[in-house]
Amino acid sequence: MSEKNIMDKLPIEEPWRVFRIMSEFVDGFESLHKVEKAVSIFGSSRLKKSHKYYRMARKTAEIFAKDGYSVITGAGEGIMEAANMGAKKAGGESIGLNITIPLEQKINNYVTMPLEFRYFFVRKLMFAKYSKAFIAFPGGFGTLDEFFEMVALIQTQRIDPFPVVLVGRDFWKGLMGWLRTRCLKLGAISEEDLNIFAILDDPKKILSFVNDFYANTGGS
Repeated sequence: MSEKNIMDKLPIEEPWRVFRIMSEFVDGFESLHKVEKAVSIFGSSRLKKSHKYYRMARKTAEIFAKDGYSVITGAGEGIMEAANMGAKKAGGESIGLNITIPLEQKINNYVTMPLEFRYFFVRKLMFAKYSKAFIAFPGGFGTLDEFFEMVALIQTQRIDPFPVVLVGRDFWKGLMGWLRTRCLKLGAISEEDLNIFAILDDPKKILSFVNDFYANTGGS
């Protein structure tokens, strides 16, 4: 099919979509360009305040904020709310990158810098560009998507290596076993690929892991 025929089959509004995409990039870059030291925290939006991972996410964000980090989340409930709460409580910048989806996600009350996105890929770029580390708590498809995308970008050298942490050894051990017994055994990944990320359960150790990474690489 020729390029002209392809364009003729596109709805008339489709070519204008690129301008909406561009506007989201511009808004994101303008809003976040002063964020120099941030950590992104991911996890399920369905976990309640009584859950141990909610409490752990709040504590993790709090100690990172006290160490001078801004905290970036997806702005929703559950783990995201916990992280924004911890950051705000510690007096840090609490950033929420909200996504417009059919099942409306409201920005939680602890976000001090809210941004709205229509396109997941634009939002993902903001997470990657402005984060010094990715911390993934237990979650569902969205959390897995963010985790594997960052790992794939590091594996393929599309971005420089940076700290990626999975929190909750008991939760992630099944996935780690599958990666080793299926992907690694098949030869689809290498042993060194499994060193792209760490699994940690203590907020203080997570902070030390991130800070040690940059101390050892000369970054900041």
